[in-house]
Formats: sequence, C-alpha cells, structure tokens
Amino acid sequence: MRRTMAGLLASAAGLVLVAGCALPDHRQSSTGQGGSSASAEPSFVPKAPVPSGKPLGPDAQVPDPGAVDDSDPTSVSQVWAEMTYSYDTKYDKSPHDAVLRAVRWCSKRKAAAERSYQAASGPGADWNTWAQHRAWTTVNVSVESEELEDDAPQDTEKVAHRSLVVEGKAHGRDGWTGDGPRLTAYTKLVRSAVGQPWRVDDVIVVEAVAPPSPGDSATPAADPSAQ
Repeated sequence: MRRTMAGLLASAAGLVLVAGCALPDHRQSSTGQGGSSASAEPSFVPKAPVPSGKPLGPDAQVPDPGAVDDSDPTSVSQVWAEMTYSYDTKYDKSPHDAVLRAVRWCSKRKAAAERSYQAASGPGADWNTWAQHRAWTTVNVSVESEELEDDAPQDTEKVAHRSLVVEGKAHGRDGWTGDGPRLTAYTKLVRSAVGQPWRVDDVIVVEAVAPPSPGDSATPAADPSAQ
C-alpha cells in the first residue's frame, strides 16, 4: 500500500490528536494503532516498562553505518531508517533498543523524546517470533523519488522531507528466515542553519499490509444463476 507524501503530511495534525503527544513518530502508524486521546481514561493497567537490551557483543548483527554525509538529508534519513529497523533479538529486548542506536541522527527534540519513551506493552507477535529464533533483521531502504518530485513539499534551507520504503528480512541463528519490518516512513528533517547537519525531527509510518495466507481466503459467494 502506498500513500502520497502530501496526504500523510496533511493528516499529521490528526495523528497528533490521536496519539495524544506532540511528536508523531515511527511508533505511531497512520492507522493510529497504539495511540489514545490525551483526555481518554486508560482502559487497562499499564505494564512495567520493557527492559533495555544487553550491550552488543562481538557477534551482534547490527549494521555499521560508516561515514554519513550530514549535509545530505537523503543520506541522513536513510541511515536513520536502516539503524532504527535493524534489530538483533539476541541482545535487543524490543525494537526500541534499535531506536536508541539511531538517535544520533535525530534532532535534540526527537532524541529526548526517544530516550524518555517507555512502552506500556510488549513488542508484539512479530518480535516474539524473531526472538524465538534469536533472529536479527536486515533492511533495504529506498527513497520514493517519484513522490519526492511530484508530491512532497519542496526542500527549504532548514526543512526537508523524504519518503522511505523499508523492506526487511529476519535471519534466525537456527537457520530460520522470515519477513522483517516492512513499511513506508515519511520523514521530516531539519537543521538550524545552512552548513549545519540535517537531523530527523518527525516521522509518520505506514506499515505494509501482509498478504493473506491461503487459509484466510474467503469462500466465494454462490452464483445465483447456478441454482
């Protein structure tokens, strides 16, 4: 499923209201899942925060970003996405451990929000599957150049937008393989002045919809003419 950059940015204000915070980011999808109104009473008792992961060992399967051109918003957005969605469940307790590895490419505002974030629930079914196999994820990050040309706001001296497609694979240490993160991330980058480094400041995520399995197919309706 693809959405235009303009459509997502136009709905950003609505996402803020749904999420009940000032920073719609990669944790908040365009469907509003996981968010709640700031005025709504919680319908559950919050769980204990998910603990942080272990320090990475020599066998950790986490990418080395190498040198990144901070003067190029495309390069910054891509390395942010690669690091944010590259997990190693042998060491990471949740996706947020990878998020924290990527805050070096975030604005001060977003980095502070990520460091103070505490999840109220577990990391989800996909993560649990990966963890059963002690899997790590690798991701391919590409820029939707067509949308950048036709639909995205034009870059200014201090603000840029990039639309990224993330396609991931999971690799188990037991030989298992499966799907990894699959999503489109609409990123806003900022810098304080010309010549200063670009940093990711806002993100809106549209998660890819997994195709139904054969067992989930609906039974075709009977043809009335055959009766």
